Amino acid sequence: MIKLIAIDMDGTLLDSKKELPEQNILAIQKAAAEGVKVVLCTGRPRSGIIPYFEKLGLTDEEYIIMNNGCTTYATEHWDLLDYESLSKQELNHLAAACQDYPDVHLVLTGENSYYVVGEHVPDLVAYDAGLVFDQARAVSLETIEAEGEIIFQAMFMAGKAELDSFEKALNDSLSQDFSTVRSQSYIYEAMPKGATKASALKQLAKQLELMPNHIMALGDAANDLEMLLYADHSVAMGNAADDIKQLCKYVTASNDEAGVARAIEEYVLTNR
Repeated sequence: MIKLIAIDMDGTLLDSKKELPEQNILAIQKAAAEGVKVVLCTGRPRSGIIPYFEKLGLTDEEYIIMNNGCTTYATEHWDLLDYESLSKQELNHLAAACQDYPDVHLVLTGENSYYVVGEHVPDLVAYDAGLVFDQARAVSLETIEAEGEIIFQAMFMAGKAELDSFEKALNDSLSQDFSTVRSQSYIYEAMPKGATKASALKQLAKQLELMPNHIMALGDAANDLEMLLYADHSVAMGNAADDIKQLCKYVTASNDEAGVARAIEEYVLTNR
């Protein structure tokens, strides 16, 4: 029996307009009323999650895995339960990696801040910050260190062609020291080594005394891959790439067709 649903947000829970379909809200509420834990698993920071989570209207404490597995929060008081972070040495390593790529911008997310390393905020970075209801601050690594905020996650942002060149040249070396993923055409992410949505989900499942056969995971993209492989009940969105669909047990409708609701109704609620 499925006791936990792990749900990606962008391209999965949210439609292509970054809106939360009413059908998804109702299906999630029905599952929660049946005692199923609902865990949003996303690359977003907290600022980009809370407005959507509040729309779900869940009354019991739930859990959210953020920053592509670097942080896990309990929603009752938004307590940080578990996290992975990047060290000063690792931040210096990442900054050096893009030194020869002036159009590639290093973005860092902490518990309360969205930073871009540099003297100004590029338009692309400002756009991405807006998607998570935040504003980017242009700072130096020295300023970040002085402020003392824990940095969970790094992202390299650039236009597709520039980021393609960067990834091709540096992916092999960066992947030796970080968990890396090309999550979007303009974002290449670098997390602490071993940190993925799956690593955080495994730890949470252990705390809740759940096994992979108790878990259904839904996703659409490369940063969902490990999570989908971990859960026994893996569901690819209809808008997912073919390689993601081939690895999953089920395929549901697209994010613009409330595929999350359809999967919950078909694979969770009808079997209870």
